[in-house]
Amino acid sequence: MDIAILALLAFLAGFIDAVVGGGGLIQLPALFGVLPQTAPAALLGTNKVAAVFGTATAAWRYATTIRVRWATALPAAVSAFVFSFVGAAAVSWLPAQVIRPVILVLLVLVACYIFLRKDFGSIHAPRHEGRREHVYGALLGMVLGFYDGFFGPGTGSFLIFLFIRFFGFDFLAASAAAKVVNVATNVAAIAYFAPTGNVLWQIALPMAACNILGSVVGAHTAVRRGTGFVRVLFLVVLVVMITKLAMDTFGG
Repeated sequence: MDIAILALLAFLAGFIDAVVGGGGLIQLPALFGVLPQTAPAALLGTNKVAAVFGTATAAWRYATTIRVRWATALPAAVSAFVFSFVGAAAVSWLPAQVIRPVILVLLVLVACYIFLRKDFGSIHAPRHEGRREHVYGALLGMVLGFYDGFFGPGTGSFLIFLFIRFFGFDFLAASAAAKVVNVATNVAAIAYFAPTGNVLWQIALPMAACNILGSVVGAHTAVRRGTGFVRVLFLVVLVVMITKLAMDTFGG
Protein backbone atom coordinates (compact mmCIF):
# COMPACT_ATOMS: atom_id res chain seq x y z
CA MET A 1 0.00 0.00 0.00
CA ASP A 2 2.82 2.40 0.88
CA ILE A 3 4.55 1.77 -2.44
CA ALA A 4 1.27 2.31 -4.33
CA ILE A 5 0.78 5.71 -2.66
CA LEU A 6 4.37 6.74 -3.33
CA ALA A 7 4.13 5.58 -6.95
CA LEU A 8 0.98 7.63 -7.54
CA LEU A 9 2.58 10.74 -6.05
CA ALA A 10 5.75 10.09 -8.06
CA PHE A 11 3.64 10.20 -11.23
CA LEU A 12 2.18 13.57 -10.20
CA ALA A 13 5.63 14.85 -9.24
CA GLY A 14 7.01 13.76 -12.63
CA PHE A 15 4.21 15.58 -14.45
CA ILE A 16 4.68 18.85 -12.55
CA ASP A 17 8.48 18.68 -12.71
CA ALA A 18 8.50 18.06 -16.46
CA VAL A 19 6.46 21.20 -17.11
CA VAL A 20 7.77 23.77 -14.64
CA GLY A 21 9.95 22.07 -12.02
CA GLY A 22 8.96 21.71 -8.39
CA GLY A 23 8.28 17.97 -8.40
CA GLY A 24 10.25 17.71 -5.18
CA LEU A 25 7.45 19.61 -3.46
CA ILE A 26 5.34 16.47 -3.89
CA GLN A 27 7.74 13.55 -3.95
CA LEU A 28 10.05 14.32 -1.04
CA PRO A 29 7.33 15.20 1.51
CA ALA A 30 5.51 12.04 0.40
CA LEU A 31 8.53 9.92 1.27
CA PHE A 32 8.93 11.57 4.66
CA GLY A 33 5.21 11.22 5.36
CA VAL A 34 4.83 7.57 4.32
CA LEU A 35 8.17 6.40 5.77
CA PRO A 36 8.63 8.54 8.91
CA GLN A 37 10.92 6.04 10.65
CA THR A 38 13.43 5.90 7.80
CA ALA A 39 16.72 7.81 7.99
CA PRO A 40 16.49 11.18 6.18
CA ALA A 41 19.60 10.48 4.11
CA ALA A 42 18.00 7.30 2.73
CA LEU A 43 14.83 9.21 1.82
CA LEU A 44 16.82 11.95 0.12
CA GLY A 45 18.79 9.39 -1.89
CA THR A 46 15.64 7.50 -2.83
CA ASN A 47 14.00 10.74 -3.96
CA LYS A 48 16.97 11.61 -6.19
CA VAL A 49 16.98 8.19 -7.87
CA ALA A 50 13.23 8.37 -8.50
CA ALA A 51 13.54 11.91 -9.84
CA VAL A 52 16.56 11.58 -12.11
CA PHE A 53 14.91 9.07 -14.45
CA GLY A 54 11.85 11.26 -14.90
CA THR A 55 13.94 14.38 -15.39
CA ALA A 56 16.12 12.67 -17.99
CA THR A 57 13.01 11.41 -19.78
CA ALA A 58 11.54 14.92 -19.85
CA ALA A 59 14.83 16.32 -21.18
CA TRP A 60 14.82 13.71 -23.95
CA ARG A 61 11.18 14.41 -24.77
CA TYR A 62 11.83 18.13 -25.07
CA ALA A 63 14.92 17.50 -27.19
CA THR A 64 12.89 15.49 -29.71
CA THR A 65 10.13 18.08 -30.08
CA ILE A 66 11.69 21.53 -29.61
CA ARG A 67 15.14 22.96 -30.17
CA VAL A 68 17.20 22.80 -26.98
CA ARG A 69 19.89 25.47 -26.74
CA TRP A 70 22.73 23.03 -26.03
CA ALA A 71 25.42 25.73 -26.17
CA THR A 72 23.89 27.13 -22.99
CA ALA A 73 22.46 24.01 -21.38
CA LEU A 74 25.53 21.75 -21.52
CA PRO A 75 28.06 24.16 -19.93
CA ALA A 76 25.45 24.90 -17.28
CA ALA A 77 24.93 21.18 -16.64
CA VAL A 78 28.64 20.41 -16.31
CA SER A 79 29.21 23.35 -13.99
CA ALA A 80 26.13 22.47 -11.93
CA PHE A 81 27.33 18.87 -11.53
CA VAL A 82 30.64 20.03 -10.04
CA PHE A 83 29.28 22.77 -7.82
CA SER A 84 26.45 20.69 -6.41
CA PHE A 85 29.17 18.78 -4.55
CA VAL A 86 30.59 22.07 -3.27
CA GLY A 87 27.14 23.11 -2.13
CA ALA A 88 26.63 19.83 -0.29
CA ALA A 89 29.94 20.34 1.51
CA ALA A 90 28.94 23.88 2.48
CA VAL A 91 25.99 22.62 4.51
CA SER A 92 28.37 21.79 7.35
CA TRP A 93 29.42 25.41 7.89
CA LEU A 94 26.33 27.41 6.89
CA PRO A 95 22.97 26.21 8.32
CA ALA A 96 20.02 26.09 5.92
CA GLN A 97 18.01 28.22 8.38
CA VAL A 98 20.23 31.15 7.50
CA ILE A 99 19.43 31.10 3.80
CA ARG A 100 15.74 30.05 3.93
CA PRO A 101 14.34 33.61 4.48
CA VAL A 102 16.49 34.95 1.62
CA ILE A 103 15.18 32.29 -0.77
CA LEU A 104 11.61 33.04 0.36
CA VAL A 105 12.03 36.72 -0.55
CA LEU A 106 13.59 35.83 -3.92
CA LEU A 107 10.72 33.49 -4.79
CA VAL A 108 8.17 36.19 -3.94
CA LEU A 109 10.02 38.68 -6.15
CA VAL A 110 10.17 36.18 -9.01
CA ALA A 111 6.43 35.45 -8.74
CA CYS A 112 5.56 39.17 -8.69
CA TYR A 113 7.83 39.89 -11.66
CA ILE A 114 6.31 37.13 -13.79
CA PHE A 115 2.76 38.06 -12.81
CA LEU A 116 3.25 41.72 -13.70
CA ARG A 117 5.17 41.04 -16.92
CA LYS A 118 2.45 39.39 -18.99
CA ASP A 119 4.79 38.90 -21.96
CA PHE A 120 7.56 37.31 -19.88
CA GLY A 121 8.74 34.11 -21.52
CA SER A 122 6.39 34.38 -24.48
CA ILE A 123 9.10 34.96 -27.12
CA HIS A 124 12.18 32.84 -27.73
CA ALA A 125 15.02 35.20 -28.71
CA PRO A 126 18.39 33.96 -27.35
CA ARG A 127 20.64 36.88 -26.41
CA HIS A 128 24.10 35.29 -26.30
CA GLU A 129 26.27 33.39 -28.76
CA GLY A 130 29.71 31.80 -28.95
CA ARG A 131 32.14 31.93 -26.04
CA ARG A 132 29.97 34.34 -24.07
CA GLU A 133 27.04 31.92 -24.19
CA HIS A 134 29.24 29.09 -22.88
CA VAL A 135 30.70 31.21 -20.08
CA TYR A 136 27.35 32.60 -18.95
CA GLY A 137 25.83 29.13 -19.06
CA ALA A 138 28.65 27.78 -16.90
CA LEU A 139 28.21 30.64 -14.41
CA LEU A 140 24.49 29.92 -14.18
CA GLY A 141 25.21 26.24 -13.56
CA MET A 142 27.80 27.11 -10.93
CA VAL A 143 25.41 29.26 -8.89
CA LEU A 144 22.34 27.01 -9.20
CA GLY A 145 24.37 23.81 -8.83
CA PHE A 146 25.83 25.10 -5.58
CA TYR A 147 22.35 26.11 -4.39
CA ASP A 148 20.85 22.73 -5.29
CA GLY A 149 23.57 20.86 -3.41
CA PHE A 150 23.32 23.17 -0.42
CA PHE A 151 19.58 23.77 -0.04
CA GLY A 152 17.56 22.65 -3.07
CA PRO A 153 13.95 23.90 -3.00
CA GLY A 154 13.07 25.99 -6.03
CA THR A 155 16.14 25.08 -8.11
CA GLY A 156 14.08 24.20 -11.19
CA SER A 157 11.99 27.35 -10.87
CA PHE A 158 15.05 29.58 -10.50
CA LEU A 159 16.63 27.90 -13.54
CA ILE A 160 13.57 28.55 -15.69
CA PHE A 161 13.33 32.17 -14.54
CA LEU A 162 17.03 32.88 -15.19
CA PHE A 163 17.05 31.16 -18.58
CA ILE A 164 14.19 33.46 -19.60
CA ARG A 165 15.38 36.66 -17.93
CA PHE A 166 19.06 36.59 -18.85
CA PHE A 167 19.23 34.27 -21.88
CA GLY A 168 16.06 35.30 -23.72
CA PHE A 169 14.42 31.85 -23.79
CA ASP A 170 10.66 31.32 -23.83
CA PHE A 171 9.03 29.15 -21.17
CA LEU A 172 9.24 25.94 -23.21
CA ALA A 173 12.92 26.37 -24.11
CA ALA A 174 13.74 27.38 -20.53
CA SER A 175 11.96 24.29 -19.15
CA ALA A 176 13.91 22.07 -21.55
CA ALA A 177 17.27 23.62 -20.61
CA ALA A 178 16.40 23.42 -16.91
CA LYS A 179 15.77 19.69 -17.25
CA VAL A 180 19.26 19.15 -18.68
CA VAL A 181 20.81 20.97 -15.71
CA ASN A 182 18.56 19.14 -13.25
CA VAL A 183 19.74 15.79 -14.60
CA ALA A 184 23.32 16.79 -13.81
CA THR A 185 22.56 17.90 -10.24
CA ASN A 186 20.51 14.76 -9.56
CA VAL A 187 23.28 12.50 -10.86
CA ALA A 188 25.77 14.37 -8.66
CA ALA A 189 23.58 13.76 -5.62
CA ILE A 190 23.15 10.06 -6.47
CA ALA A 191 26.94 9.75 -6.81
CA TYR A 192 27.05 10.65 -3.13
CA PHE A 193 24.00 8.81 -1.80
CA ALA A 194 24.26 5.47 -3.67
CA PRO A 195 27.79 4.39 -2.61
CA THR A 196 26.95 5.14 1.02
CA GLY A 197 23.89 2.87 0.93
CA ASN A 198 21.39 5.70 1.21
CA VAL A 199 18.97 4.52 -1.49
CA LEU A 200 15.95 2.28 -0.88
CA TRP A 201 16.05 0.58 -4.28
CA GLN A 202 12.87 -1.48 -3.74
CA ILE A 203 10.99 1.81 -3.40
CA ALA A 204 13.08 4.02 -5.66
CA LEU A 205 12.67 1.90 -8.80
CA PRO A 206 8.82 1.68 -8.80
CA MET A 207 8.72 5.40 -8.05
CA ALA A 208 11.17 6.04 -10.88
CA ALA A 209 8.94 4.14 -13.33
CA CYS A 210 5.93 6.24 -12.36
CA ASN A 211 8.00 9.43 -12.40
CA ILE A 212 9.07 8.60 -15.95
CA LEU A 213 5.44 8.12 -17.00
CA GLY A 214 4.44 11.41 -15.38
CA SER A 215 7.34 13.18 -17.08
CA VAL A 216 6.33 11.88 -20.49
CA VAL A 217 2.74 13.07 -20.00
CA GLY A 218 3.93 16.40 -18.55
CA ALA A 219 6.41 17.18 -21.33
CA HIS A 220 3.86 16.20 -23.99
CA THR A 221 1.25 18.44 -22.36
CA ALA A 222 3.67 21.37 -22.13
CA VAL A 223 4.67 21.11 -25.79
CA ARG A 224 1.06 20.71 -26.92
CA ARG A 225 -0.39 23.50 -24.74
CA GLY A 226 2.45 25.97 -25.30
CA THR A 227 4.14 28.71 -23.29
CA GLY A 228 0.89 30.21 -21.94
CA PHE A 229 0.02 26.99 -20.11
CA VAL A 230 3.56 26.65 -18.78
CA ARG A 231 3.51 30.24 -17.50
CA VAL A 232 0.27 29.73 -15.56
CA LEU A 233 1.39 26.42 -14.03
CA PHE A 234 4.75 27.98 -13.19
CA LEU A 235 3.03 30.71 -11.19
CA VAL A 236 0.86 28.15 -9.38
CA VAL A 237 3.91 26.11 -8.39
CA LEU A 238 5.69 29.26 -7.22
CA VAL A 239 2.75 30.16 -4.96
CA VAL A 240 2.74 26.65 -3.47
CA MET A 241 6.49 26.75 -2.99
CA ILE A 242 6.34 30.19 -1.32
CA THR A 243 3.58 29.00 1.01
CA LYS A 244 5.50 25.89 2.05
CA LEU A 245 8.75 27.78 2.54
CA ALA A 246 6.98 30.43 4.60
CA MET A 247 5.46 27.73 6.81
CA ASP A 248 8.88 26.11 7.25
CA THR A 249 10.47 29.48 8.05
CA PHE A 250 7.92 30.98 10.43
CA GLY A 251 5.87 28.00 11.53
CA GLY A 252 8.40 26.33 13.75
